[in-house]
Amino acid sequence: MYNDSRAITAIIGGAVLGGLAGYFFFTERGRSFRRQLEPALEQFARELNGFRGTLQRAVGVATEGWNALNEGGGTGVH
Repeated sequence: MYNDSRAITAIIGGAVLGGLAGYFFFTERGRSFRRQLEPALEQFARELNGFRGTLQRAVGVATEGWNALNEGGGTGVH
């Protein structure tokens, strides 16, 4: 019974994805929507990459601080 529900879920998911792909690629309204959406997605990807860089720098600074504390003989707390 568990496999049947998984199969039905997969079929429904595939049908929904196929329908959306058909709409976005084969209808004029879908193509228009896709053209409007692409610049927003590109901007989002740029923002996400910028955030990732900021996060990596913050982790680097925190790591350097942690290493400095450990190398300095501790904080007096044992």
